[in-house]
Amino acid sequence: MGSPNTKAKVNLMPKSSRALSIGSYKAFTLLLGAALSASIYTLLPGSSESAKMMLALLVLSVFYWTFEPLPLGVTAVLLLVLMLLFKIVTMDVIFSGFSSPAIFLIIGGMMLARGVNDTPLAKRLAYLILARWAGTAKGLLASILLIPQVQAFFIPAVAVRATLILPVALMALDHIGVKENGNLRKMILLGVAFGGTISGTIVMTAAIGNILTVELLKQILGIQISYLQWFMYTVPIWLLLIPLSWLVLIKSFPLPKENEEFHHLKEEMDKKLKELGTINIDEKKCIGILILIVGLWFTEPLHGLHPSIPTLIGVILMAFPGVGCSKWANMVKINFDTILIMGVTLSLGYAFNHSGAAELVGAALSTGWIIDQLRTPIIAVASILFITQILHLAVANVSTAVVTLIPIFIGLSSKAGADPVLICLTASLACLHGYILVVEATPNIIVHSTGQIQQKEFLIPGIYMTIIMMAVTILTAVTWWNWIGFL
Repeated sequence: MGSPNTKAKVNLMPKSSRALSIGSYKAFTLLLGAALSASIYTLLPGSSESAKMMLALLVLSVFYWTFEPLPLGVTAVLLLVLMLLFKIVTMDVIFSGFSSPAIFLIIGGMMLARGVNDTPLAKRLAYLILARWAGTAKGLLASILLIPQVQAFFIPAVAVRATLILPVALMALDHIGVKENGNLRKMILLGVAFGGTISGTIVMTAAIGNILTVELLKQILGIQISYLQWFMYTVPIWLLLIPLSWLVLIKSFPLPKENEEFHHLKEEMDKKLKELGTINIDEKKCIGILILIVGLWFTEPLHGLHPSIPTLIGVILMAFPGVGCSKWANMVKINFDTILIMGVTLSLGYAFNHSGAAELVGAALSTGWIIDQLRTPIIAVASILFITQILHLAVANVSTAVVTLIPIFIGLSSKAGADPVLICLTASLACLHGYILVVEATPNIIVHSTGQIQQKEFLIPGIYMTIIMMAVTILTAVTWWNWIGFL
């Protein structure tokens, strides 16, 4: 009897040790986050209890979503429950994030992505672009940067866009026979990451941060930014960032002669296109539905439909018997974590405003020099870009950064007599364009998860891209925004 017991102990001890090690780290992170949150509540000067509690919870959300001692969805539900238990604001406000049209826009967008992915359309697009330009390293990088830009108009979820293009990029690299740590591999993988981030610029529905900004402006100030307005404001930034990101990556990763041309890749892409055959009926249906959705988004000023409504119409059509290109059972297989995080993030933003926390932070920041900076539009744009990029390095999660900063900037812009749309759009774009750290943007995380690229590879190109993004936005403000009367 002694032998089995001894054997059991030998097998269990390493497992127990590993569990203790992982558990210890998570326990430490959980306790540290709680301690920081409690410290914020205790150290804040005398003000309303709800405002202090809200700020403490906001610190907790930033810490837990950054270091992930709990799954992201669990943290979201925890924050929701804590807001309810401490009665920071009314229950209606706390749950209002889940009744927002933005939630249904996200749900519909993820379902549309599933529907599109049920057809060969996304693959066909990728192979078509690669077959045209992928005969050289420069052409391959251009293709990888361009594919998500096209996808952004009909696949709203940035994570889905990055997930669709990544296997295509890896397949191309493997077919070329690139070394694991070669510059071409690094350049192309960063192209997937940077291209995915840039693709969220021009299309309002293409990034969660955009949707959050629009929703917060509507809820707090009653200002509605249409799909077409967002497109008009951001089109020069988007058009300039695509070639500039290409140039940054080409210069950052010089290639040996043998990696500059590979015409056999174009032949392989042509072969894959032929394997797909002619465009099938499901693809044609899918294209028709997507054209309808995008058309309704662009014509929002004419019919007044919130972008979530055309999205949901598209979902119905894609799953409708005889008309659609997908099946309902497949389209509902979406990431529920994203919905929870989005709903709670919106609720945090509304509670941040209703609890008086935004006013408290705004009052602390309402020093003479800050208000003076915001009174001059071009200086305001430059200042907001710089401040937001610095804060985004600390508050890595885009949604958390947006929901924290937008209510504060709305308050500050009101005190300065500045245009809140100008200030908030600038801040939203700065939150979107996270290039330096892996955790700053979803495409960065997806690319990094392959294990084929490290944080250090993001650093130098990321710094260049951040500086370029700020310079391009300021240039756009001085020229384009001034010409169209936005500045």
